[in-house]
Amino acid sequence: MKDPRIEKLADLLVNYSVEVQPKQKVLIHGEGGGEPLMMAVFDKCLQKGAYPFILRYPYNWYDSIFRYGSPDMYEKLLEQLKQMVATYDVRIRILGEENTKELSKFNPEHVAKFYAVSGKISRIMLEREAKGEMKWVLSLFPTQAYAQDANMSLIDYEDFVYNACMPDPKHPIDYWKKVAVRQAKIIDWLKGKEKVHITAQETDLTLSIKGRPFANCACTANVPDGEIFTSPVEDSAEGHVFFSYPTLYEGFEVTGVRLWFEKGRVIKATAQKNEEFLHKKLDTDAGSRSLGEFAIGTNAGIQQFTGQILFDEKIGGSFHMALGHGYPETKSQNESVIHWDMICDLRQGGKILVDDELFYQNGRFMIDY
Repeated sequence: MKDPRIEKLADLLVNYSVEVQPKQKVLIHGEGGGEPLMMAVFDKCLQKGAYPFILRYPYNWYDSIFRYGSPDMYEKLLEQLKQMVATYDVRIRILGEENTKELSKFNPEHVAKFYAVSGKISRIMLEREAKGEMKWVLSLFPTQAYAQDANMSLIDYEDFVYNACMPDPKHPIDYWKKVAVRQAKIIDWLKGKEKVHITAQETDLTLSIKGRPFANCACTANVPDGEIFTSPVEDSAEGHVFFSYPTLYEGFEVTGVRLWFEKGRVIKATAQKNEEFLHKKLDTDAGSRSLGEFAIGTNAGIQQFTGQILFDEKIGGSFHMALGHGYPETKSQNESVIHWDMICDLRQGGKILVDDELFYQNGRFMIDY
């Protein structure tokens, strides 16, 4: 029997997140495990009078690319996707992996080159979005692989996913509109502020947000959502930070990450697991050692680490930062092919001061908003 929550999530994506309009060209793409949600989105788009197209990555698609392909082929392999992103009106990406570890056995340099090509395509999308030419959204369909990563049964993980995406199952769109209003008040308080000082376990870091607006994330680009973020001034980060959760990137799990910053750049980095991979990513390009994002997670319905960044970066009571490229809407000037989010829990003694005023403590906003 088809889970009715799939239809509700598809409705949220199509009619709220990207507001599909008649005659728009809509790209729906993702791994084969996400097919039920992709088809529900496809149906909703047709009902709106739009022209949807599904690009479904079959089982072992990534495996075949790295097993039989070579880096000089990656640009051509993704050429059609690039053309679609450059010309379609809407992009709906559905994560539906059935094996989240399949890339870990391949040459990490080849994997990095593939994602560098993919990253260039994402930049096209972001630039078109900034010009008002395209809308996009990223969501996830619960698969057995994601459930295993989260140490849950599939049934429990399905409940977790749908509850995080639609805390009010009867009126999910109204719920996220209210979240947007609440977060807008926090962002209004931050306008004109300059200095951020974060302290937590093994963390003492300062950065500047002068002239950098915050984005209000309430399910218009990610589903689930619940965060506010900006791009730090590129040469401003000073101090050190310990990321309390594992971080997963390009199929590699890196744990116990510690970073030291001077003048906005990582000058030292250590990890308890896969430290060599961390160092290689830091040397990807000129912008990979600088920050493209600083964010605070606000989704109270996400309280545990699951190994899926789409959810983990929204954990209520956490903050995260991303090495690499930032987003045009927050005036980021950092250019890189990577965007690597790393998360720190603030619920046990964490604190954020903004212009020396207590802004956030133990996972809660301390300002009057």
